[in-house]
Amino acid sequence: MLVFAVQFDRFGPSEVLTVGAFPEPHAGRGEVRVRVRAAGVSPVDVALRAGRSPSSEKIDLPHIPGVDAAGVVDEVGPDVTGTAVGDEVFGAVDVSRLGGASAEFAVLKFWAAKPPSMSWEEAGASGTSVETATRTLDLLDVREGATLLIDGAAGGVGGVAVQLAVARGARVIGTGSPANQAFIARLGAIPTTYGQGLPERVRALHDGRVDLALDVAGAGSLPELITLTETAASVVTIADFTGPRLGVRLSLGEFGGEPSGHHGLAAAAALFEEGRFRLPVQEVFAMAQAARAHALAERGPRQGKIALTAADSW
Repeated sequence: MLVFAVQFDRFGPSEVLTVGAFPEPHAGRGEVRVRVRAAGVSPVDVALRAGRSPSSEKIDLPHIPGVDAAGVVDEVGPDVTGTAVGDEVFGAVDVSRLGGASAEFAVLKFWAAKPPSMSWEEAGASGTSVETATRTLDLLDVREGATLLIDGAAGGVGGVAVQLAVARGARVIGTGSPANQAFIARLGAIPTTYGQGLPERVRALHDGRVDLALDVAGAGSLPELITLTETAASVVTIADFTGPRLGVRLSLGEFGGEPSGHHGLAAAAALFEEGRFRLPVQEVFAMAQAARAHALAERGPRQGKIALTAADSW
């Protein structure tokens, strides 16, 4: 059977994306298939489509982009327990497939129950951001009482990391553009701008030491973050490949920073139900407008995530 999906048959700008028929996927061992209600657009999707990612050469064309999705389970694979047909879930595809979520049906390898009050758009765009943020906070061992600086606090991963760190009891300082200062404050962080002079600005805001730092932006700030924390061992980056030369841990997970521990989704869902977490979504597009969504994602810094919604009829 053929189903509808966003796809591209050559690398290039966002205009290479179209909607067309594709063979339907099926849930394998330890997987569930969902009828997609919403999917996310992540930086890795954009890089793969443009041919800029080292993983671009690994995919077969035509290819369905997207690693995050939420929907209603309609097929359960072998060895899956605790999830049944009809359940509403959110999560991520098997990272080795490098896509498949922006479609009528998607197969999820990692998932959690979607809170009833969480919108489909929030759920569909959150999977890998939640897992990436959780993984890096675990690497840094962020605990109650720690002061954490997040460089790039307004984007998809940064905004999630702020909230999860605050939920752990940390004090968070977050950097962003001047236009994003109020947004970062609403997430629960002390906002400041990024760029030259960061250590001086942070010290003016915070009397104590900065214990830990997370670089999400990859904007060349690692020397400043090391200065602030006084040791490279207290810094983790997911975006700056020069990090290891400076003694900074570079954490890419299994697929450019996506799930590895897989425990973050359920924890984020519980925090959402407690009113302590939300997934900021900047803009929502229909699946048929995937090219517009990718074009927006390529423009750089934003407040939160970009989501695609699936129509009842493609």
